[in-house]
Amino acid sequence: MLDVPDLLMRLDRCWRLLATGLSFAAFGLGGLVLRILVFPLLNLLIWKRRLRIRLARSVIRVAFRSFVGLMRGLGVLRYRITGLERLQRNGLLILANHPTLIDTVFLMAFVKRADCIVKSGLWNNPFTHGPVRAAGYIRNDSGVGMLDDCIASLGSGSNLIIFPEGTRTPADGAVSLKRGAANIAVRGGRNVTPVLIRCTPPTLGKGGKWWRVPSRWVQFSIDVQEDIDVRPFIAAAGNDTLAARHLTEYLEDYFNREGKAYAAA
Repeated sequence: MLDVPDLLMRLDRCWRLLATGLSFAAFGLGGLVLRILVFPLLNLLIWKRRLRIRLARSVIRVAFRSFVGLMRGLGVLRYRITGLERLQRNGLLILANHPTLIDTVFLMAFVKRADCIVKSGLWNNPFTHGPVRAAGYIRNDSGVGMLDDCIASLGSGSNLIIFPEGTRTPADGAVSLKRGAANIAVRGGRNVTPVLIRCTPPTLGKGGKWWRVPSRWVQFSIDVQEDIDVRPFIAAAGNDTLAARHLTEYLEDYFNREGKAYAAA
């Protein structure tokens, strides 16, 4: 027979499983409402593209903020954000590690004028093409043009969020970065605003299933760090290609070092 503490733990886990399912169902339903009602109305009523994009991104930010609030309210997770004031600027190149499925949701919920790079498949997916087209996000299949689009986005004052790993961080926590984000920083002359995302206990990671809820509620820690100046990398390298390579190596070491320091704390 289960004692009272064990029974309460099982009941808590069952509730969080149900609450997680309800949260993702609400996310899907909200996305459907945005696709079939909100964004078509924006396209119909707002003719100026820049204004339409700005409004669409604001709608998405409020929707994501509501989703995060719902998960916290249902007891699925808690979160702590430090250095949030550093995100209250324009034209930021925000680079973050990617431990969970909902990292994008978290950042876009708290970053105004957020832009991001999306997979080309989302542009044609019947459930997502409305929001991503309305918000004017950047496609990842435009080759060299994507780099120009990213630099132009930053120049317009948008805050560009990139997960330079290109996929979620593996279970062992080892961060391996692609060079695209560093190329944007170097060629666009933009400092990097690094964001460290940690999830304890781990959940919604690469290969993980949403219904495999951990033994207790999840704590998200989001730390917005001081900007990293790219000028020394450019000056030392002498050319953009080498500067991007050195910056990528530095950032990879940075994220791995900070991740290990957190795990050891």
